[in-house]
Amino acid sequence: MLKRKYDYLDVDLKKWGGSETLFPGWNAADERVCVYSPHDDDAILGAGYAMRAAMDAGAEVHVFIVCDGACGYSTPEDRDVIVARRKQETLDCYREFGVPEKNILFLGYPDFSAVQYVGRILDPARNGHFRTTITELRQRRITRILAPNHYREHIDHVAAHLMAAFDSPQAGDAHSVDWAEPYPVRSTAQYSVWAELDPEDALVKGRKDKGLRADVVLAVSPEVEAAVMDGIRRYPSQKAIIASLVEQRQERLLEDGRFIEVYRRFDPRPKLDFTPYKRLIEGM
Repeated sequence: MLKRKYDYLDVDLKKWGGSETLFPGWNAADERVCVYSPHDDDAILGAGYAMRAAMDAGAEVHVFIVCDGACGYSTPEDRDVIVARRKQETLDCYREFGVPEKNILFLGYPDFSAVQYVGRILDPARNGHFRTTITELRQRRITRILAPNHYREHIDHVAAHLMAAFDSPQAGDAHSVDWAEPYPVRSTAQYSVWAELDPEDALVKGRKDKGLRADVVLAVSPEVEAAVMDGIRRYPSQKAIIASLVEQRQERLLEDGRFIEVYRRFDPRPKLDFTPYKRLIEGM
């Protein structure tokens, strides 16, 4: 077992490696990673290690925050100020973590309602997310996308996952070229904020241990976890809401003192393979 600051384990191969394990074909001199964050704190809660690892490897990190955080108040007195307060906390958090303000995009969709903003045109008077995010992905020349878990976690997480998964290939497609020059995303992976990942992939891959739903584990040194925790503490308004998530971070601790984060790589546009069907018919 390797014990560097960042070690990536390919679960299926049972092999340790570097950034290319999570991001195939990694080119440190030309990488820009974008994390779709359903709410402002989700990216650092679920993908903080990968964000830090990418930055330490020389890449830029961008965060697309889908929802406005309007429901994230724990006292009635905070209801009318929570959106502005959380935005400032977000800027403080990610600035200290190493993500500059210019790399943060606030989409501002209402909490518990983001799913209705998925798409291009909502009705004649309103646009959905599509033009904004595709334009931003192209202009920022994003090379990798991290999408949130869509499996029974939160309806806004489902919406953010759909946006990320379908934006990923569309950013490089030769359509709507007046928005910005198409630029291909090289790979897409999924992270979990707190819920288990969808069991379907484990079944499809025929894993003997169906509990291993992720296919990449990122093990990091204690200093990386400390940096993530420092960022999380920049959200005092969310202290009561995410208290259980903070407590559960100790479940990430390995016996050797390192902490782990899990991911699942996925193809957002899987091509249908006719070969097995042809073999079936021809072998009958």
